[in-house]
Amino acid sequence: MSLGVRRLSPAEWPKAFPVIAQLRTLDEAEFLRRAARQSFSGYELVGAFMAGQVVGVLGMRPVHTLARGAYLHIDDLVVTEEARGSGVGAALLEFAEADARVREMTSVFLDARPQAVSFYEGRDYVLHAAPSMKKML
Repeated sequence: MSLGVRRLSPAEWPKAFPVIAQLRTLDEAEFLRRAARQSFSGYELVGAFMAGQVVGVLGMRPVHTLARGAYLHIDDLVVTEEARGSGVGAALLEFAEADARVREMTSVFLDARPQAVSFYEGRDYVLHAAPSMKKML
């Protein structure tokens, strides 16, 4: 079965929701609000399609910091349970990496759930030494 990967237009974002809902606990309206708000900072949704159906979604955004320079941050990467192990996640990562290269960015950063670390390590991602910290307000 043929796999296609491309950016989603805002009109297509509702098609991505059932896939995102497998990773994030949001209702569709809140997902659409947050994606729209993030899009003002360059956030984009990328879809992976098989037989015309969305089977994977990646959310990414360009970031520029003093510490890291210009890089691409992957906020979300999720593949439907049925499509896992079929190369969809790898294809989404390849799309993001190619996009970062076109933008002349030197790296890709992401936060990984513990159960996904081996997937990323298998694609040459390494654990970052800086711990991630937060404070709820």
